[in-house]
Amino acid sequence: MDRRELMALLGLSSGSLILGPGSAEAADHEAAKQPGAAVKPTPVSGPFAHFCGIHIAKKDPKIQFITQHYCVAHGDGHGDDKLFQCILFDGTASTAKLVGVEYIVSDSIYRKLPADEKKYWHPHTYEVLAGGLIAPGMKPEDEAAFMKMILTTWGKTWHTWPDPKTPVPMGEPLLIWSLTGDGQADEKVVAARDKEFGCSTEAIRTRRCKELGLEVPKVSQPKNLDQVGRQWTDDGEDKPTKRQ
Repeated sequence: MDRRELMALLGLSSGSLILGPGSAEAADHEAAKQPGAAVKPTPVSGPFAHFCGIHIAKKDPKIQFITQHYCVAHGDGHGDDKLFQCILFDGTASTAKLVGVEYIVSDSIYRKLPADEKKYWHPHTYEVLAGGLIAPGMKPEDEAAFMKMILTTWGKTWHTWPDPKTPVPMGEPLLIWSLTGDGQADEKVVAARDKEFGCSTEAIRTRRCKELGLEVPKVSQPKNLDQVGRQWTDDGEDKPTKRQ
């Protein structure tokens, strides 16, 4: 997962996240008073990826959300030594609620995590291959490359606003899991997402499986909060099945 490769994908299809005024002139401090003073980069002022997915609660897979991800690369690592951090919203409008955060790491980083830590991380394999993840602002060829890049990554996600219908965030943060096999998605949620973005999850699934040459994973939902995720199968060696 190379930062330069990701940034190249995002450069033409995404913008920059900028909080606050775009000019130092609006700030009431010494730097703003200096003519031509440059605005220093902020944690959210660089290129970002926007993609949409369906999140589910690990404690109860019947709790499902359409979630918008806005992600940036973090740190100075190279190749697989890279962390991506995302802020999550319940929509794409300026009035959308910030509902949580997600951290994304490569499979090689995940494998090195302590055993007790892995229960917090969910796989992205099924979401990518089954069409659950889409990148609305990208060109088809860029989206295909992006999805191939994140196929085997893992995410650690907390919804700090567990129920977006409440006026303010209420209760404990919700540990989020991913769809990992057929029959788990709420069809009403999928239909609402497809209608919002004018896409077909089924058509995306067919195209991606063909492009990547793989069958969708067949992994059951975890039986408890301590169960560790798997990418491809419930039992045996956790490896993909090639498309016939």
